[in-house]
Amino acid sequence: MKKPILYLIAGTLMSATACSSTDSAATADSTNMETSETVTAAGSTDEDMSTTNTNNANTNTTNTGSNGTESTAGSTNSTGTTESAGSIGATGTAAATGTDAGMGTDMDVTTLMNLDDATFMMTAASSNMLEIELGKMAAQKATDPQVKEFAKMMVEHHTKASQEMKSMASQMGLTLPTALMPMHQQMVDKLSQKSSDNFDESYMDTMETAHKMDIAMFEAKTNNAESDDVKSFASKTLPQLKKHQEKASTIEDTVD
Repeated sequence: MKKPILYLIAGTLMSATACSSTDSAATADSTNMETSETVTAAGSTDEDMSTTNTNNANTNTTNTGSNGTESTAGSTNSTGTTESAGSIGATGTAAATGTDAGMGTDMDVTTLMNLDDATFMMTAASSNMLEIELGKMAAQKATDPQVKEFAKMMVEHHTKASQEMKSMASQMGLTLPTALMPMHQQMVDKLSQKSSDNFDESYMDTMETAHKMDIAMFEAKTNNAESDDVKSFASKTLPQLKKHQEKASTIEDTVD
């Protein structure tokens, strides 16, 4: 009986030992799996760090781009300002020297007083043509007898002045304009649109403005003309222009 009992005990012990070994192996596998997961987690961390670094690199690139954009914008602003200033300066110079005087639609009295002799002659010639053309228009559209008489006088006086200026221009080697300058053409266009009801007042207003401009030019040339002939012509014509201005103002007051 002792041997069977011993075999039974030995079998039990061997079974227990085998189970223990199996559990240990399972434990070891479990440990290996945890280790593997830990390694994987570490790998993920590295990838995350790599991604973060990449993002940082992108951020740096973006900053560099922003800096570049700011630099470019600054350049553009600087250039734009310079060009604008240059354009203004050029325009101001042309107006001050009178190089382009009479070519625009507006001219102030100060500019008219600073024309060189050649520009003065061309502007005065255009003004003569203006007075003649508007005088002929008034002869047809005006209703007040005083206005009609004044218009007739303008045609006669400025036709005579035009003929005298052509002779002077030939001696100076100048070619006088055969068409109105823009600022004078603008006056013609504006007056031609007036109806007969308010034409008389508008015509006399235009005559006041035109003679104010003429007087400014001619007064200046009596003092600062480069040519003696121009100075003599300006001095002789100025009193007549002032009489035209005074008469225009008187008639304008009656037709208001």
